[in-house]
Amino acid sequence: MVPELSLALIESLPKTDLHVHLDGSLRLETIIDLASQQGVSLPSTDPSKLFSMLYAGDVCNSLDDYLKGFDITLSVLQTEEGLERAAFELAEDAWNEGVWFIEVRYSPMLHMQRGLRLTQIVEAVLRGLRRAKTDFGIRYGVILCGIRSMNVENSLRMAELAVAYKNRGVVGFDLAGSEVNNPAKEHMVAFQLILDNNINCTAHAGEAFGPDSIAQAIHKCGAHRIGHGTRLREDGELLNYVNDHRIPLEVCPSSNLQTKAAKSWAAHPVDFYVDYGIRVTINTDNRLITDTTVSKELWLCHKHYGWSLEQIKEIVIAGFKSAFLPYREKVDLLQKVTARLDEIQVPSNGKLLDTRTPTPSVDYHDTGLVEPRGEAASQAAPSTDITR
Repeated sequence: MVPELSLALIESLPKTDLHVHLDGSLRLETIIDLASQQGVSLPSTDPSKLFSMLYAGDVCNSLDDYLKGFDITLSVLQTEEGLERAAFELAEDAWNEGVWFIEVRYSPMLHMQRGLRLTQIVEAVLRGLRRAKTDFGIRYGVILCGIRSMNVENSLRMAELAVAYKNRGVVGFDLAGSEVNNPAKEHMVAFQLILDNNINCTAHAGEAFGPDSIAQAIHKCGAHRIGHGTRLREDGELLNYVNDHRIPLEVCPSSNLQTKAAKSWAAHPVDFYVDYGIRVTINTDNRLITDTTVSKELWLCHKHYGWSLEQIKEIVIAGFKSAFLPYREKVDLLQKVTARLDEIQVPSNGKLLDTRTPTPSVDYHDTGLVEPRGEAASQAAPSTDITR
């Protein structure tokens, strides 16, 4: 039994969103407005009908199905004005639900259909984010993405762009897209350029494919974080490597349910990962396509797993620890975050959340894990020690 937390209380917590795609996080009304301005034909201009086509909960049977909605959103993100507006509004929406630091990811090569140059695309997104920082105070970074299903030359171009914009707003490189038949190791040359230039990198892995995809991302591509990592628990040795080396997971629970990476909340491994001590961060993935916020994702985890306020605070801190920020800036930000977290306590309304419903247990024999016992099974209170 833990005190029941309201969504409003979780919205009051400072948070990060480290895994959010620009082209999956537009406002619905913005898509309709931009389409009208740009002469783009949409399948419907009725908001409710358009939303039903985009919302993955209505149309999704797999990751490939989930990605179909991006054809609509990308159609209106082919101008500088559209990109700047989308970036600004994404940051504004995040700030309004308590996100203090956001890392916006996208692939510039997907925005060239109307003749924009890569530099114009990057500059437009950065302008929108800079404006949001000025207006609201939200801190940001940009992650440029290669695409698994495209050839390595395209990924290398995105890596070169990340190198050019290092220290100018771009903080990392990612490999996105469908994992099936598109192994990360084929894009090693792009990652090598990133690592040679001391730039952060992450990779979508273990979402639609098994733990070998995660192993490739870490050992072949040098990923510093893992996007999703849903199937990590299938390989106990790799799970312990990730834990021992404090490699953060960018977990997006609702998105994982929609893409069928997890069959249900009960079957999703995020609660086990938190119990086991993995550095878990909670993220949105695509705010429009999934119809979510970071606060909503944390609140749903609270409702389904009985996460207490203290557990949620620890996960929030893990997000800031895992951010692609310079060490000194991260320490400074963590001090402000923990001071704010200390001010927020469980309301004394007497409402309790019953968490006695059992969730599926992990078969440690199948995963190769050693079942945590004693001190290893419990977690310390939230800490600003960045090494934890």
